[in-house]
Amino acid sequence: MFHQIPDHEDFFSRRCIWVNGPVIVGAGPSGLAVAAGLKRQSVPFIILERANCIASLWQQRTYNRLKLHLPKQFCQLPNFPFPENFPEYPTKYQFIEYLESYASHFDIKPQFNQTVESAKYDETFGLWRVKTTSSSGADVVEYLCRWLVVATGENAEKVVPKFEGLEEFGGHVMHACDYRSGEGHRGKRVLVVGCGNSGMEVSLDLCNYNASPSMVVRSSVHVLPREILGKSTFELAVVLMKWFPLWAVDKILLLLGRAILGNLEKYGLKRPSVGPLQLKNTAGKTPVLDIGALKKIRSGEIKVVPGIKRFSTGRVELVDGKYLEIDSVILATGYRSNVPSWLKDNDFFSGDGIPKNPFPNGWKGKAGLYAVGFTRRGLSGASLDAISVAHDIAKNWKEETKQKRKSIASRHRRCISHF
Repeated sequence: MFHQIPDHEDFFSRRCIWVNGPVIVGAGPSGLAVAAGLKRQSVPFIILERANCIASLWQQRTYNRLKLHLPKQFCQLPNFPFPENFPEYPTKYQFIEYLESYASHFDIKPQFNQTVESAKYDETFGLWRVKTTSSSGADVVEYLCRWLVVATGENAEKVVPKFEGLEEFGGHVMHACDYRSGEGHRGKRVLVVGCGNSGMEVSLDLCNYNASPSMVVRSSVHVLPREILGKSTFELAVVLMKWFPLWAVDKILLLLGRAILGNLEKYGLKRPSVGPLQLKNTAGKTPVLDIGALKKIRSGEIKVVPGIKRFSTGRVELVDGKYLEIDSVILATGYRSNVPSWLKDNDFFSGDGIPKNPFPNGWKGKAGLYAVGFTRRGLSGASLDAISVAHDIAKNWKEETKQKRKSIASRHRRCISHF
């Protein structure tokens, strides 16, 4: 399956390995889904993962109270349903258990602690050259392959905005990826920067630990109930889109949301002019599905504040001129793709690390390049792309393997004819 080739250029410090199949970068849900599809068709592959486990975002960079925001049937990976005894909205620990069972079931064994430093297509030989370093930095390996699957996803790196005076603040500052629970914030005044699902849930969690969160809302945000009329809001949207155009579904969801949640603008939560589904499709901005934060906002336990002007020792100045005395800051400022930092000389991905072609046409590039997990449609979108990628690679791999066998048989016949 994999053959080690001596690299005469730097024999003692670098190994060169030929992969008779695709190299998959990333062992999150997207990479696992592609690997499972290839396993089912007996196509060899290798998965490279920079962390020491599968689904490192879920295992190492999420808060304890996190649950799937959508019902489990919309989050399962191909050919492997969730256990029936799991709740409708599995916890992060149940989802991790599910992913580990998925990897075990399909016998997927990633190469851990392997960071891809660069991947470049070699036009001379018609191959991808994927260079990795081990976590220690001592081991350098170059993988050669015909197909490259980028499965690092939209959330590979945390986004940390720059704020004037933050270095003078003096209190504790962390990104939401390092937050686990409000235990260490009891009785503290905490500024939560960001009002997406993470910002809302971190603020709610802080309240449950008797902290005093103030949540920065810099721009407009869609907030919808997690369920409408006993059905998941997402499930209702899926059903409605079978009958109505997207703009009409947006209007229906907003009307129902306002009827259930009321007018949220008086609490500082201004609604965008573009509907929630259209905004998700065009900008990748996910609507907030409320699981209790709004109740705390209405009661004043979570304070909504405008944007930040600057920090100073022990406090922050807001754009409206007011000052807040605070003890710590949590940046719920999201994540981004890291593809531009390592995928070289390609025009398939845009500058922000997302494929230029929108869903459902963003999974296949040129020269054997594929992308999974960039649909801005969550796990269900990643699963659809994974199915397409695995099928396409398997078809090409089988055709090439067949041609090689024919070529070998032909050479064998010619050799026999000489005797």
